[in-house]
Amino acid sequence: MMDYILLYPELFVTFFVIGIFTFGGGYAMLSLIQTQIVVSHGWMSQSMFTDIVAISQMTPGPIGINCATYTGYTVLQEAGAGHLMSILGSFTSTFALVLPSFIIVLLLVKAYNRLSGSSRFEDVMSWLRPAVVGLIAAAAVILIVPENFPDWKSWALFAAALGASFFLKASPILLIILGGVAGFLIY
Repeated sequence: MMDYILLYPELFVTFFVIGIFTFGGGYAMLSLIQTQIVVSHGWMSQSMFTDIVAISQMTPGPIGINCATYTGYTVLQEAGAGHLMSILGSFTSTFALVLPSFIIVLLLVKAYNRLSGSSRFEDVMSWLRPAVVGLIAAAAVILIVPENFPDWKSWALFAAALGASFFLKASPILLIILGGVAGFLIY
């Protein structure tokens, strides 16, 4: 029996739990994903996780789902599974991550129809917003590690991208392209 077969239920449970406890979208779930796949399970290194985040950001679709898809594939590949079985790992992780949201949205639509207009409901929603901002900030802070900022040039690229994004409202696509070109020329 192949050892990697046992990874499918483990991937499913891990990403299902991440899907249940994540509010605020893909960026908010990055800290949970990092904790689970790097720290708890040790499926990959912090450096590999950072690469996954970068690739997930550059590819079309939500970053959290892209990250789950890439992780499912990578975990199975590292365990010795073939290409098709690794694709099944991608599907397992992605489906598990999305399933709780699907169920929760169905339940929330029913609840929203019943509770809309209630002041208590509005109060609960107003308290969720700061928590979501905190989770997104935690995701940003997690990525500030020595692997991503090995020297002053990396910090300079970071500052330039942050400034261009915040003050000039530069397009993220343009910043990604310019960051890649600058990285190629500088390094």
